[in-house]
Amino acid sequence: MTKSHRVNQSPSNNQSSSKIDNPQRRQFLTSAACLGVAPWLLSSLGEAAAQTASPQPASQRRKLGALEVFPVGLGCQWKPGPDERTAQDYFGSRIDRSAAVALIRRAVDQGVTLIDTAEVYGPFISEEIVGDALQGLRETVVLESKFGFNVDLETGKIGEGLNSRPEHIKRAVEGSLRRLRTDRIDVLYQHRVDPLVPIEDVAGAVKDLVAEGKVLHFGLSEPGLETIRRAHAILPLAAIQNEYSMVWRGPEADVLPLCEELGIGFVSWAPLGYGFLTGTITAETRFGDDPERDFRAWVPRMAEDALAANMALVDVVRTWAQRKEVKPAQLALAWLLAQKPFIVPIPGTTKAAHLDENIAAAAITFTEDELHQLNADVAAVKIEGARLPPAVLAMSGVEAPPKA
Repeated sequence: MTKSHRVNQSPSNNQSSSKIDNPQRRQFLTSAACLGVAPWLLSSLGEAAAQTASPQPASQRRKLGALEVFPVGLGCQWKPGPDERTAQDYFGSRIDRSAAVALIRRAVDQGVTLIDTAEVYGPFISEEIVGDALQGLRETVVLESKFGFNVDLETGKIGEGLNSRPEHIKRAVEGSLRRLRTDRIDVLYQHRVDPLVPIEDVAGAVKDLVAEGKVLHFGLSEPGLETIRRAHAILPLAAIQNEYSMVWRGPEADVLPLCEELGIGFVSWAPLGYGFLTGTITAETRFGDDPERDFRAWVPRMAEDALAANMALVDVVRTWAQRKEVKPAQLALAWLLAQKPFIVPIPGTTKAAHLDENIAAAAITFTEDELHQLNADVAAVKIEGARLPPAVLAMSGVEAPPKA
């Protein structure tokens, strides 16, 4: 490790059946990539002022492996806007790059210690913004980034397939370190499992980077269960990063129990269900037909018929938010935190007011009876529509090939 830091750390102890026509195909893939969905869908679709963070009491920290972080993190996922001064998210919102920097610094100033991004978010622009924001604050945060897409490391052009070859991983990390303006990445994730590269080779490459002090901990995003076990045997995993929220509870069946068994933390992306759980979406909301502008245009559970049926869950969230005297988004985040003590959601936002609300959700608690009833109310709602289109869903739960 090349540099000491003050972040709390405990002692060590495909194919698709979906067909999307051009140019909509490329628009969809770009949006999908930056919401934790890998660009290797191209192949499956046939495409050849420095401030110090306030210290938090132990009760306000959660463990991701050996790391300890504030219960709510910040996801930083942006792509280029209409000009070089502007970035935009994948739901149609824009933000000045200077405002994005200020937003991250505001989060850290309020005690957030987990900042998540990836090379493919942009590509590259999100890492650049995070790197700018953390100057003077780097020692106070756990910084996460990801590799694994077939991204041209010079131009940022996304090619066909995934690329988790060891030599590519090491070059990708050098680029991430440069853009993040840091000497190490605290948690480095494989963004999606590469079906052509044994996970032992991937973990071995990351292990080399750990030995060099360029990476401190390893993680996987949306992996298969056996791949988790195999990776963990080579290099202990700090966290699994999967989609999880009131509207998508899939990890409860097997991923969360496995994390609990192995002592691995769980980072939840899309913890507010692409905005569905914030109280701002109604049965009449429409997302257009341009996934380049708003990714939700292609999400089955956001389609007109499914959306109307799924509003029953929004009613549950609103009712409980009123009961607890909090905002719907806060209720949804607090519910996640109440499920397991090793879960850390990473909501993203472009608005300071929403950031403040998300952070405040860490203080919301439930009695045993309240949580039992809330869980029952959530479970009683049957969600209509898949969380992602079939071609994109095929990227999740993939098992790496066996080591020869």
